[in-house]
Amino acid sequence: MTVKAEFPRKKHINPMDRQSFGDKVISVITYIVYAFFAFVCAYPFYYIIINSISANNLSERGKVLFWPMEVHFKNYERMTNIPGMLDAAKISVLRTLIGTVLTVIIAAFLGYMFTRDTMWKRKVWFRFVAVTMYFNAGIIPWVLCMRNLGLNNNFLGYIFPMIVQPFYIILCKTYCESVPRELQEAAEIDGAGTLRVFIQIMLPVIKPILATIAIFAAVNQWNAFQDNLLLMTNRPDLNTLQYVLWQYITQANSLKNLLSNTTNSNAILAGLQTAATATSIRMSVTVVVVLPVMMIYPFFQRYFTKGIMIGAVKG
Repeated sequence: MTVKAEFPRKKHINPMDRQSFGDKVISVITYIVYAFFAFVCAYPFYYIIINSISANNLSERGKVLFWPMEVHFKNYERMTNIPGMLDAAKISVLRTLIGTVLTVIIAAFLGYMFTRDTMWKRKVWFRFVAVTMYFNAGIIPWVLCMRNLGLNNNFLGYIFPMIVQPFYIILCKTYCESVPRELQEAAEIDGAGTLRVFIQIMLPVIKPILATIAIFAAVNQWNAFQDNLLLMTNRPDLNTLQYVLWQYITQANSLKNLLSNTTNSNAILAGLQTAATATSIRMSVTVVVVLPVMMIYPFFQRYFTKGIMIGAVKG
């Protein structure tokens, strides 16, 4: 007969039990402070959302503060009838996708090339790129330059001026310098050229910083509207969603009258248009513009800490 030795189970100790009373007080205060700041940061987005789905007359009078009242989604149905809204959304999505991809590719390739000793005058070119972070000619010379290049009233005016970003290039350069040189040297010994080393060796290794740059570039492209205001003077078909948002927020009352006077064979929609208010228009359009960024951000958040820390400080 065999007897199994029974060992006492190790009791799990809560880390809070090991702290002194003073440490517990500090921890509680820290949680309260961070919870307060989290609430301050999240509440404006929550406020906009609940006002966009609440009764328009209550939202106009400021009655909706902490929870939605008389929930409906008719404001978003009405958005499709705003002139140019759908076309502006297409332009914003297109410029964001194309601009982000090109910005990431340029930043990654130039950042990598600036670490190569074989690049001709690489230090001179790097300083030439970096100095543009601190000096610029101003808005008027920039507009004149864009017109001379034929980028006014041209979709490429959204893309070309923003694809070379010195800050992103510096992040990629610093990140590439943290990658062991042995990886590149081993590939070069096997006969790989510069482009092949970049595509097959460096790109898979520097994914964290590329993801970080991608979300930064996408947000910049999605939120940009000044280039639309200055360049697309005769091309309303190239207006972006942010530019339309800016127009409607500054002219919300005019938009309300426009929606109310728009003829539509659908009697239900006509009844909804008469209920439109300036506040409901502002809130609904703001949600439409901000929501895509809020949905994409969580998927890239895990890359931020590693990408920024390694990309900003040479390891």
